[in-house]
Amino acid sequence: MKWEGNRESDNVEDRRGMGGGGGGRGFGGRSVGLGTIAIALVLSYFLGVSPTTVLSLLTGGPAPVQMQDAPARQPPDTDRMAKFVSTVLADTEDTWTGLFRTQGATYVKPKLVLFSGATPTACGTGQSASGPFYCPGDQKIYIDLSFYRLMQQRFQVSGEFAQAYVIAHEVGHHVQHLLGISDKVDGVRRRVSQAEGNALSVRLELQADCFAGVWAYHADRARSILESGDVEAALNAASAIGDDALQRQARGEVVPDSFTHGTSAQRVRWFQRGIQSGQITACNTFEARQL
Repeated sequence: MKWEGNRESDNVEDRRGMGGGGGGRGFGGRSVGLGTIAIALVLSYFLGVSPTTVLSLLTGGPAPVQMQDAPARQPPDTDRMAKFVSTVLADTEDTWTGLFRTQGATYVKPKLVLFSGATPTACGTGQSASGPFYCPGDQKIYIDLSFYRLMQQRFQVSGEFAQAYVIAHEVGHHVQHLLGISDKVDGVRRRVSQAEGNALSVRLELQADCFAGVWAYHADRARSILESGDVEAALNAASAIGDDALQRQARGEVVPDSFTHGTSAQRVRWFQRGIQSGQITACNTFEARQL
């Protein structure tokens, strides 16, 4: 992926290292290493299980909240990964600002927070075990960069564009928030069964995948960011984190009613639809008869 030398975003907050240190965390009176947290991350983020519940089961006790109270700061210029994240975020800003403008609307740029361990958010305490996530309450994307190591170690997914896809997916949730889509879905989910709510979550997640593809389409046309193998890397990432693949890996069986993000094939299909069309209207998963 060609990104070096491109504009970096000013909307990145670096909270790493604030409010705790060491290689492990204390849960239920025990020390929990990064390996345990990594397992909790996989189960909670991709299978819809609360990270607090997972850590409690793994350690035999509840997981206390760790808050980071120090003010946010800009990441250091020498941090290559932070520069990469800032550049990808800037690219999404440029793309979505242009797309919103064509519709006579204004794109409100989200902030991206780099953190480690845990951090306060408007949606409650964000934890590394939750994986990357978007909080509509403060319009911020939160990511612990150790997630990228997990992608490579556990799922054999590597490549900068695959990492950019993760950010673009969360930005897709921000776009859904600005368009009022996520609020409508949340309203309906409160009135339906858990299985029906999960099905709506799948459609929401697949649309965010499609929006990530829309970004990639326009970013490449404007700034030629894609190199050979980049799209394949993103498709591998989408495939690796499908609900069916993750459940099969973790449980040895697949339970479709519990899906919250979509199957591998679905995630690949909707990302492809976005990157091939470049059209927001192509991402209407809620009216699609077949996902």
